[in-house]
Amino acid sequence: MDYKNAGVDIEAGYQSVELMKEYVKGTMRKEVLSNLGGFSGAFSMEAFQHMEKPTLVSGTDGVGTKIKLAFVLDKHDTIGIDCVAMCVNDIACAGGEPLFFLDYIACGKNYPEKIAAIVKGVAEGCKQSGCALIGGETAEHPDLMPVDEYDLAGFAVGIVDEKDIITGKELTDGDVLIGMASTGVHSNGFSLVRKIFKMDEKSLNTRYDELGATLGETLLAPTRIYVKALRSIKEAGVRVKACSHITGGGFYENVPRMLPEGKRAVIEKNSYPVPPIFPLLAKEGAVEEHMMYNTYNMGLGMVLAVAPEDVDKALAAIRTAGDTPYVVGKVENGEKGVVLC
Repeated sequence: MDYKNAGVDIEAGYQSVELMKEYVKGTMRKEVLSNLGGFSGAFSMEAFQHMEKPTLVSGTDGVGTKIKLAFVLDKHDTIGIDCVAMCVNDIACAGGEPLFFLDYIACGKNYPEKIAAIVKGVAEGCKQSGCALIGGETAEHPDLMPVDEYDLAGFAVGIVDEKDIITGKELTDGDVLIGMASTGVHSNGFSLVRKIFKMDEKSLNTRYDELGATLGETLLAPTRIYVKALRSIKEAGVRVKACSHITGGGFYENVPRMLPEGKRAVIEKNSYPVPPIFPLLAKEGAVEEHMMYNTYNMGLGMVLAVAPEDVDKALAAIRTAGDTPYVVGKVENGEKGVVLC
């Protein structure tokens, strides 16, 4: 009896590392001091000594049950983008710049090509957000997980000068809300999606005219990463007063998180186009409107608040970064919460 016969293939692990090296290399930053394969990742903070009070910010998350679609479609090279996005978007919400990322893959059996495909997506997400993939772990869990399944989670660390942290405390009556377009469902609400549609090849490969693609292609579209857009706003000299990453819990849970007591967000539902996947989900699942806005991003992956005089500059900066912005509402005095009208 040996470790391989017990279900853990060490040689496959070595092969996975070799296959992923080229992807990891493409994420490197000058601050990275360690090499892939070590016991830890080292990252120099010397470049940030100019900050008055450099402050670390962090985020950790997974992909949730969206990963089931990757299993059914046998497509694993984008799910890593979702994992990175869920972490770095949270860091960007605080005004932070993501510095480095680590991933954790738990699998029933290590198939090196599949693991490398997953890490390829993680590396792409890191490149999109400008952070380095400095480490990770792939763990085989024989008898605990099916051999053809895996789970993916990640952890990111960023930095921000304390004076630049976005807290929402500066919000005033009349501040303007700007939403940035999502790429679709992103990585939340898939437990409900899986109740509405069958998660099999026939269902996911069905093409819908209103989507202009198959159901699987639409649902598996990677989560949008907004780091560059928020950096562009900052470089344009605009102060983001508050920011919300619209994830699980939709508008009703996430928007109030950026508000102080005594302020409410008023969002006009008709101020931007809702992607067709959401009306399709509502129709096929008989999901009422409040629940849709309480579960999904409904086309806005990020909502931020700026002063009225900064709106035009903020919109231009977002477009320069390649994202699509909409003026979607305003901040008012009132009981803390969000009003959709």
